[in-house]
Amino acid sequence: MENTVIKIENLVKRYGELIALDHLNLEIREGEVFGLLGPNGSGKTTTINCLLSLLAYDKGSIEIFGKPMTPTAYDIKQQIGIIMQDVAVFDELTVYENIDYFCGLYIPDKAKRKQYVEDAIRFVGLEDFIKFRPKKLSGGLLRRLNIACGIAHKPRLIILDEPTVAVDPQSRNKILEGIEELNRSGATIIYTSHYMEEVEQICTRIAIMDKGKKIAEGTKEELKRMIKNTETVSIEILELPEQVHEAIGKLPHVYNTEYSEGKLTVFCSGGKHNLIRILDVLQKNDLIFGRVYTELPTLNDVFLEITGKALRDKEG
Repeated sequence: MENTVIKIENLVKRYGELIALDHLNLEIREGEVFGLLGPNGSGKTTTINCLLSLLAYDKGSIEIFGKPMTPTAYDIKQQIGIIMQDVAVFDELTVYENIDYFCGLYIPDKAKRKQYVEDAIRFVGLEDFIKFRPKKLSGGLLRRLNIACGIAHKPRLIILDEPTVAVDPQSRNKILEGIEELNRSGATIIYTSHYMEEVEQICTRIAIMDKGKKIAEGTKEELKRMIKNTETVSIEILELPEQVHEAIGKLPHVYNTEYSEGKLTVFCSGGKHNLIRILDVLQKNDLIFGRVYTELPTLNDVFLEITGKALRDKEG
């Protein structure tokens, strides 16, 4: 069984009358890429700030690597890398000097630090930009520099808060590949994002927060099994008699149907042969149809059903 890296128990954080965290419990195991999702005001940012002891909380406990996390727990903090949404580098320093500075906060040995800095530069693919100052970098390259500064000291736990916001597809892919490589090399990762496809791609386990509470947790497959919709079948069909439409709506596992502008959409909950049953009804009624496709639920479907909110609205 994996070791527990983070254990949060009954965490409560209030801002006056507002309860930002409402008895939050969270456990993250060694080697995970743990996705932390939530809409505006869900408590993700507050959770991370409490986790890092940047914010005092009212009740509960936080342990990292089996030890209580406190503002002066420097032995724990040395093993954590943080890449926040807002890029935090020095405009006066070059790419190399920025990474060297942040690495130097943790690694005093010059020879070791030089190797670590070179490893970080190579890892994010900034070899050709080491003498550039941040203002000369594109948005994607600036994000890569931000990541290099956060991981140069080779931390065991890495927290990434929206690392791919407003970057080009090439840089996004480079960043995601880098996160997976960091994980393979032994780092445990907490990942927050408003891009569901990223979370589906890299996260091994996911928690969804809303109003300061954890409302769902599991692998992406486990989360998808929690919702009503398990399959959506779409069929292009020019004519659909009302009695046929009704017959399809009465099939096993079908809970809703829509027919509009020559397209039939059938929403199913459970069942393994939904498409076969639907096509069988159409064929028995000698109806001609065109393109047929079936979709399994996405994480976005899960998020919308569980929270009733879209994820793309950014949290402050």
